[in-house]
Amino acid sequence: MKQLLAILFVAIGTSLAFAHGPTPQKVEETVSITAPTEAVWAVIGDFANLAAWHPLVVNCTGTGGNDTGAERTIELKSGGRITEGLDEYDAAGHAYSYRLAKENVEVLPVSSYSATLSVRPAGEGGSEVVWKASLYRADTGNYPPEGRDDAAAAAAMKAFFRTGLDNLKQMAEARQ
Repeated sequence: MKQLLAILFVAIGTSLAFAHGPTPQKVEETVSITAPTEAVWAVIGDFANLAAWHPLVVNCTGTGGNDTGAERTIELKSGGRITEGLDEYDAAGHAYSYRLAKENVEVLPVSSYSATLSVRPAGEGGSEVVWKASLYRADTGNYPPEGRDDAAAAAAMKAFFRTGLDNLKQMAEARQ
């Protein structure tokens, strides 16, 4: 009887260990810009103005301005839309945080994310912009197919952030 109970506990414990879902992935991209923080914030500070500086975004419409609870709908150059909601906005601290409000895994292989975009002073009058996110892959099952797994989700978000930051750098430095 004791052997049977021991085997049962091991079997249950093992099955529980394999029954977990996805773990959040962390993505962070930064760029140094030879422009003052205020000048960079003037470009990125409007939550619904992403299309003005991100080359993968063809249109961005928003409701609620820069107030908590505001939403923006992003239309991507590749087709499709995603909607994001503003959670925090700190104009004095040059940062805002937002989350995915309406997913579209065909456009971006993530089921949810929260992200923060911030700019801070860096040496000699320049700035550093940090864009980071915590995200979950598109398929939250235990065995996601390729393209909807952790690697695809992280790679897509990194590429989106990197493309935006590289273009932001060009734009902000050209204005100096």
